[in-house]
Amino acid sequence: MRVVINGSEIRSEADFHKKIAEAMGFPSYYGENLDALWDILSTDIERPVTLVWENAAYSKESMGNGFARIVDLLNRVVAQDNEWELDERFEVVID
Repeated sequence: MRVVINGSEIRSEADFHKKIAEAMGFPSYYGENLDALWDILSTDIERPVTLVWENAAYSKESMGNGFARIVDLLNRVVAQDNEWELDERFEVVID
């Protein structure tokens, strides 16, 4: 699955959580926080998944440290899949 989110529409962490939940079809109980995001992406989402964050520079400018925390979490999911040597993996493209 390839999922694209548009950074020009993401100005806060709350915006990010809403956009990714919508784009990836997260369940209604998704908590819209980093812990909930980790839980879903690290174990619950069927792979393969490529998340493309287009126009990420807009988000980075608006979100400050929140952007860095989200990118760090996304990269940790990628690293976990690599460490576990999964055949189908989560990938992220920050564009």
